[in-house]
Amino acid sequence: MSRIKIAVFPVAGLGTRFLPATHVIPKEMLPVSGKPLIQFAVEEAVASGLETVILVIGRGKTTVAEHFQPNVRLEELLPEQGQTKEMEQLLRLPRVADLVAVWQAEPLGLADAIRCARSIVGNEPFAVILPDAFIDADRPCIGQLINCYQKRSGCVVATRELDLSEVHRFGVLDVDPLPDSDFPGRVFRVRSLVERPKPEMAPSRYGIFGRYILQPSIFEYIDKTPLGFLGELQITDSLSLFSRDFPVYALRFEGTHYDAGDWLGFIKANIEQWLKDPVLGSQLKDYLVKLDLEALSVAS
Repeated sequence: MSRIKIAVFPVAGLGTRFLPATHVIPKEMLPVSGKPLIQFAVEEAVASGLETVILVIGRGKTTVAEHFQPNVRLEELLPEQGQTKEMEQLLRLPRVADLVAVWQAEPLGLADAIRCARSIVGNEPFAVILPDAFIDADRPCIGQLINCYQKRSGCVVATRELDLSEVHRFGVLDVDPLPDSDFPGRVFRVRSLVERPKPEMAPSRYGIFGRYILQPSIFEYIDKTPLGFLGELQITDSLSLFSRDFPVYALRFEGTHYDAGDWLGFIKANIEQWLKDPVLGSQLKDYLVKLDLEALSVAS
């Protein structure tokens, strides 16, 4: 089985839920605890042994690629000014063997964004990571999927159970549990997939959470996929077609998911990550306790 070396990051979306903040700044450059979402995602890929990063960008998104390029002037200036902490942060930018940017002319959906990487992916299996699906995990989520893939020939998606109120915002799976000694109770065979169903129409409560391992033949199924939800090409629909001919698996990942493409999820991710900060974490905790006490005082 081919070792997975390539990660695709679809970052060409318009970020309309974050307007006006994203009028000029790409959503993927918004920071969680001082670090852009895209950096967390690339760090996850590097920590999982992936070597080639493909950024699928669109108009106004070139800064996403520029973020990972060396800045010689800063690297000279910061030590001169004694800004050692800032220099350390700069040097922590993940280094990958190859970083390539490809262009998506129009935001026509996730499946179309993935298809834009086709010529570079070639005939190899590859990973897809959505930066705004922020997953805090001891073991990188995409690495968990890679471990699952190494035992099974097919596509693999990250899943967990949804609250009923969330179902309409996710791709949802129709699944059968599979025995697996390495991932007990966490691996499923996917019978079909549906994009953002109404709660009463959902085949299960298992959603898709922004991490995929895809076979290169998925591109043929993207070509066959009709326009779906919002008039876009949905990778959920492409995988549903794929599942009729080849296996699709789902792994219930270990970790905490935050929908950082939504203001509330973005704020929650920031609070949780800043609380872990060795310098500011305790100060933030004290402030949150104070806010809570003040709220109780007002209520009484």
